[in-house]
Amino acid sequence: MRATVDTSPLVQTAAGTARHLEGLLGALAGRPGLEIERATFGGPGRASTVLRDSVWYPLLLARTARRSDVLHCPTFRAPLRSSMPLVVTVHDVALFRHPEAFPTWHRRTGRAALRLGVRAADAVVAVSAFTRGELTDVLGVPSERIRVVPNGVAPVFRPGGPAAEGDYVLAVGTLEPRKNLACAVEAARIAGAELRVVGARGWGGVDVPGWVGRPDDEELAALMRGARCLVFPSLYEGFGLPVLEAMACGTPVVTARGGATEEVAGSAAVLVDARDPEAVAAGIDEVEQRRQELVEAGRERAAAFTWERSADLVERLWRELA
Repeated sequence: MRATVDTSPLVQTAAGTARHLEGLLGALAGRPGLEIERATFGGPGRASTVLRDSVWYPLLLARTARRSDVLHCPTFRAPLRSSMPLVVTVHDVALFRHPEAFPTWHRRTGRAALRLGVRAADAVVAVSAFTRGELTDVLGVPSERIRVVPNGVAPVFRPGGPAAEGDYVLAVGTLEPRKNLACAVEAARIAGAELRVVGARGWGGVDVPGWVGRPDDEELAALMRGARCLVFPSLYEGFGLPVLEAMACGTPVVTARGGATEEVAGSAAVLVDARDPEAVAAGIDEVEQRRQELVEAGRERAAAFTWERSADLVERLWRELA
C-alpha cells in the first residue's frame, strides 16, 4: 500500500502541527507493506504560503499523489477533490471559536479552507474527542465520519536525563494571544515564582518577560525536568501536547479546566480557571502539596499516549479506505 502524506507543515512551523507530523511519520516508517511518499511545496515565508494555499492545495497536491492508494493531509488544508481516498486531520477549530487570535491572511482564508477540507475528505481525523465534538457542533461534520487519533509523546520526554538549573515554573507555547501567556506571567508573580517561557515567536504583538526562545526537544525536556511545574493556561486547544510531554518528564502540570486540556490531562493535573491568574497561582501552590501524587499520576497518564498507537490507528484507517 502506498500513502502520500502532505509534509508542507514541516517547512511552515515548528509548533504542534509539525510535532504531530514528525511523531506520526516516525512511527509509520518501515512498516511492512506500507510505503510512505512525502509531498511538499515551497518553503517558509509569505510568498510560499500564498502559493501553497491558493495553488498547491486546491490544484496540484492531488495530481502529485495520483499513484497512491490514499492521500493524507495532516492539517485542514487539502485538495478540493481527489481521485484517491482523502484523509484530513483537524487539530482544532480555533479559527471559528477565536478568529481574533489569528493573523489576517490565515483568518480570511483558513475558515473557508477548513470547511472545504472536511467536506472533501472521505474521513476526518480529530486529535481529541473534544475536537471531534467541535467539528460536529461548529461545522456539522457527522460524528461517524470522524476518527479520533490522539497525539503521542516522543521518547526524548522521559524522567531521566539532564535538568535545567534554578527554581522556576515553565510555560510552553507560541507567542500568540490564544496561549494566554500574560496570565502565566501574572500567576507566577502572585506565586512568587520565576517564570520561564519557551516557544516560537508568533503574532498578535505578544511579548512576555522570561521568554528564553524556542529550544530543541532535548533542551525542552531538560527545562521540563528542572521546572517546579508546567503552567499551561491556554484559552483554547485541540489537544495540548506540552501537558503530556511535561508529565512524561515527571513534571507536575497546572492547566485549564474544560476542553481538550482536561481531556488530555485527566485527573493527573491541577485543573484551574485559566482566565483567573489568582486561580492559576493557587494551582502552582497546590502542586507543592501534591507533588509526588501528581508526578506518579502524570507519568502513568503520559505512558498511555504513544506515536506507535497513533500510527496503528492511522494505518488501519488508510487500509479501510484504500
